[in-house]
Amino acid sequence: MDSIAILAFVAGAYVLAGFVKGVIGLGLPTVAIGVLGLMMTPAEAATILLVPSLVTNVWQGVVGGELLALTRRLWPMLAGICLGTWIGAVLLPGGGTAEATVWLGAALAIYAAFGLFNVHFAVPPHAEVWVGLVVGVANGAISVATGIFALGAPYIQALTMERDRMVQALGLSFSVSTVALAVALAHGGVMKPAMIWPSLVALAAALVGMVLGQVVRGRIRAETFRRCFFIGLLLLGAHLALRGLI
Repeated sequence: MDSIAILAFVAGAYVLAGFVKGVIGLGLPTVAIGVLGLMMTPAEAATILLVPSLVTNVWQGVVGGELLALTRRLWPMLAGICLGTWIGAVLLPGGGTAEATVWLGAALAIYAAFGLFNVHFAVPPHAEVWVGLVVGVANGAISVATGIFALGAPYIQALTMERDRMVQALGLSFSVSTVALAVALAHGGVMKPAMIWPSLVALAAALVGMVLGQVVRGRIRAETFRRCFFIGLLLLGAHLALRGLI
């Protein structure tokens, strides 16, 4: 496949991934890496992911006007993400990626199924510090093994925020995860200059898709959004579990 065809394929993958993220607030890494995995290695796909993931997550995290309040509330999880990513990059063995992907996917799918059947989980305010720290460490370690940051999504949903605030909180946590993962990839020598152009194309495409997805999110009811969120999480989990098994 020539370079033009590769860039067109990258653009299509990221328009789709950006649209999914714009609607439910997550899914960009999974959709993008899942599609790009058809034509390149996971490490190459993860490297292309970094720029569009960071920009779209910062945008998602800043828009809404509650950034400082969310940072104060989520700081244990954000600190845990940095610690967990360091643990994953330095201390964990390189093997076991497939197993980590399967377990992450299964956990997300089970949680989403509970949500679809209206089984609610809530983190009490007095437990947010230690639960957030534990979730953050696990999220960081798993992101190094899988390239996916979605473990924090169930925790944020369990904080029972309103729709737009939850999407903003997801963007904030994913932003920290992306920066931490970029440092880990740089430490491992994976990042290469040849990925700059595909990353820029991916960024432009992801922004277009995200704008379209946000328009759709603004036109659906809160209950419809909640259903879309859990269905998206269920599909995300199923995809990860099956990808790890195949």
